[in-house]
Amino acid sequence: MLIDPDKLNVPAIISTVYAANEANVKLIFVGGSLINERIDSFIEIIKKNTEIPVVLFPGSLMQLSSKADAILLLSLVSGRNPDYLIGNHVLAAQYIRHSNLEVIPTGYILVDGGTVTSVEYISNTKPIPANKTDLIVSTAIASEMLGHKLIYLEAGSGANKHVPTEAIREVKRNISVPLIVGGGINTGEKVKQVLQAGADMVVVGTAIEKNMDSLMSLSKATSEIK
Repeated sequence: MLIDPDKLNVPAIISTVYAANEANVKLIFVGGSLINERIDSFIEIIKKNTEIPVVLFPGSLMQLSSKADAILLLSLVSGRNPDYLIGNHVLAAQYIRHSNLEVIPTGYILVDGGTVTSVEYISNTKPIPANKTDLIVSTAIASEMLGHKLIYLEAGSGANKHVPTEAIREVKRNISVPLIVGGGINTGEKVKQVLQAGADMVVVGTAIEKNMDSLMSLSKATSEIK
């Protein structure tokens, strides 16, 4: 589950976390595209109401917090904006090094989801066209060879469609590190498609923001994969 601090007040945070507990969510990612200065208190509320690990999914340097359990140290390898490849990492390095956060170096690959998403606009990068499977795969291979311990294929928050199953399948076949897929996954059937194609984990955010009741059915779909 991905929770955006900019979109929830305290009662909504608590109800969302309770729903995550009921649905057997494995990880709670916290992050968004905009600056949020209440990230510490946001995470403290989450951790008071669940034992689920909280992982930072930072969209900016203002979304760092030692209150979390881990951080996805994202390198936007599909783009060519140096700030999102290494620049922000340099600025954050000392803080992260002296925190208790588990650091997970992550190759972040933005794939066209049929609409201009927040991450595309904020990062000033273009997504890889969804039909360019060979380019998506080559980017994932290069990311792993650079030392990233996780590959994250992202169609973007509120995407019209998720990363194509063919691309997921080929990326999984060509890498040895875990594969996460997010963006545009808003039904149980789509969860199944993405997992059956080879994703090790599915991240859902916008679908839950729009309809919290959908979380249970989305989670149930994961248990139906043979």
